[in-house]
Amino acid sequence: MDDNHLGEFLRARRAGLRPQDVDMPSHGVRRVAGLRREEVAVLAGVNADYYTRLEQGRERRPSPQVLGALSRALRLDRDARDHVHRLAGVSPDGQDCLHAGEHVSPALRQLMDGYPHTPAFVMSRTLDLLAANALADALYAPFTPADNLARMTFLDPAGRQFYRDWDRAAEAAVANLRQASGFDPEHPRLRHLVDTLTEHSAAFRRLWARHTVRGKTRDAKQLLHPDVGPLSLTYQSFDVRDAPGQQLVIYHAEPTGPSAQALTLLGSLHAVGRAEPSRSGSSGATELSF
Repeated sequence: MDDNHLGEFLRARRAGLRPQDVDMPSHGVRRVAGLRREEVAVLAGVNADYYTRLEQGRERRPSPQVLGALSRALRLDRDARDHVHRLAGVSPDGQDCLHAGEHVSPALRQLMDGYPHTPAFVMSRTLDLLAANALADALYAPFTPADNLARMTFLDPAGRQFYRDWDRAAEAAVANLRQASGFDPEHPRLRHLVDTLTEHSAAFRRLWARHTVRGKTRDAKQLLHPDVGPLSLTYQSFDVRDAPGQQLVIYHAEPTGPSAQALTLLGSLHAVGRAEPSRSGSSGATELSF
């Protein structure tokens, strides 16, 4: 990984904008993709030489005011604005931890067990699955192992069949990892994961180069499970307050709809396997290791 993370991000986002996207006229032959550095500087109201130094990594500590101006110039959404602040060493939310401990509290695992009819799991910012309830185990049973959502999407053969809209799932996974990189670009777990995905997946390399940033909040998922067929689910993601870096993700289906019925069937089909001794001790929620 290049250690000029801020400059790399700015270059990628500049390349993704055209003059018409920011209401600027386009003059002459354009030798670069997207906006020129000078155009971004004009939009942000900063000196062109100063902006060049930011991209080249010769200036790494812009003020919050400059970051705000660049965010507006580059049309960054909230996730991307937070990301650029973190890359510049200014945490927008006071949470600098990329990777909380892998241990999920017994109380949280007990809470997940309280949702027997919907999949629930805890993951890290780097998309490692840390713990799961019975139905989440059943949902991700096609993957061997079900350890990291990005690895499962790009490197597990089951991923292309499981995610009915694979392109969208892949883009989301990479955007989530980009957000994670803003907390600590050099974190060993993140570097190992990105290096592995980069080495083995051309699709990941292409998406990683875009520098798209997005957090996991709420979205729809179209899945295809080999045991019960198509599933149309929506998830909600919640930060775990006493373990910064962990997120609780809960999937749900439209009540009484076909996907809800399929989830009930899926739980029944996997009930026999779950009757065996739990990997996580007294709680039914599985503690995952990787």
